[in-house]
Amino acid sequence: MYSGKTVFAQLMDCLPWSTFSRLVVRYGGDYDVRTFPCVEQYRAMAFAQLTYRESLRDIEACLSAQPAKLYHMGFRGPVRRSTLADANETRDWRIYAEFAQRLIAQARRLYVGETLSVDLKETVYALDSTTIDLCLSLFPWAHFRSTKAAVKMHTLLDLRGNIPSFIHVSDGKMHDVHALDMILPEAGAIYVMDRGYVDFARLYGLHQAGAFFVTRAKSNLNAHRVYSAAVDRTTGVIADQTITLDGYYTRQDYPVHLRRVRFRDPITGKTLVFLTNQTALPALTICDLYKSRWQVELFFKWIKQHLRIKQFYGTSENAVKTQIWIAVSVYVLAAIVRKRLKLDVSLYTLMQVFSVTVFEKASIESVIFQSANGSEYVMDDNQLNLFGY
Repeated sequence: MYSGKTVFAQLMDCLPWSTFSRLVVRYGGDYDVRTFPCVEQYRAMAFAQLTYRESLRDIEACLSAQPAKLYHMGFRGPVRRSTLADANETRDWRIYAEFAQRLIAQARRLYVGETLSVDLKETVYALDSTTIDLCLSLFPWAHFRSTKAAVKMHTLLDLRGNIPSFIHVSDGKMHDVHALDMILPEAGAIYVMDRGYVDFARLYGLHQAGAFFVTRAKSNLNAHRVYSAAVDRTTGVIADQTITLDGYYTRQDYPVHLRRVRFRDPITGKTLVFLTNQTALPALTICDLYKSRWQVELFFKWIKQHLRIKQFYGTSENAVKTQIWIAVSVYVLAAIVRKRLKLDVSLYTLMQVFSVTVFEKASIESVIFQSANGSEYVMDDNQLNLFGY
């Protein structure tokens, strides 16, 4: 893999470029393009993500500082900020969205054997969204409120390896619950989500598809108890009940029994009420499953801190979506490289090492080995342990 190549070139070699080429042809990405094809646009934007570039001018200046290495990085000539800006404005963002989805499929196969915080064989997903605030005057197409703009990133996170299996980028006004309409339910899988996704018609759709869900009950839930199971209150579980919905519309939307688990947090003393259609697992496991939902919150926090998705290089909808999808693909690429090379470091450390070694002619394993042995590349992060071991 090394063969005298830069670290950046080695990373790019891990990408399925034949798949990328087919997507470019499908969406006409290189139609009437003479000097800066989609593949070079992707490389430039991936370089910006890996090295935390602040702007198009920053990308241009950084690449221009190493002109002798550009060809070996996959560039046929200097990268101009105006050319890159035009490419982000005009090249169809769906090229990069579908490419990221192909990488996600690869990563999920690599991480299928990862362990969960809960001892289960089933696939567990966490569903949530994060809002990325924008300036209304610069991004009028993303109107959110009277004085601000925003986009939402709806994500279904596979908790084995913390790989996003589904992502949808919408304007800030789209309600979270509509993301359930875009997901193809997987029979036997468990979907964990907060109470913003409580829509009994949609939850019943998951139930009919053979999938399971775990969510929080709203305070105004109208239901009555049918049966109570015995519980061990020393674990924090204070009730495990089978219930039926009593609301006129809700009992039509969800006409079968639900399970309600009431849990009191021994640390905070707060009482939480969970709803699920999973009746076989112990009540405490249901509580632990909901606790694992925090992984998707950490995922959002991580990508906002370590990828360029809060400051954008363009203001159009196409440019914003292009940047977000390329950021996601770079994140997944790092996860793939980490697994394939069996690198015993966190993804945070891996990204930090890449950020300062992209121009180095050394194998990825050697630069990671240096960082693991106390080189200057090591940067510890005590806040986010999502990818640590």
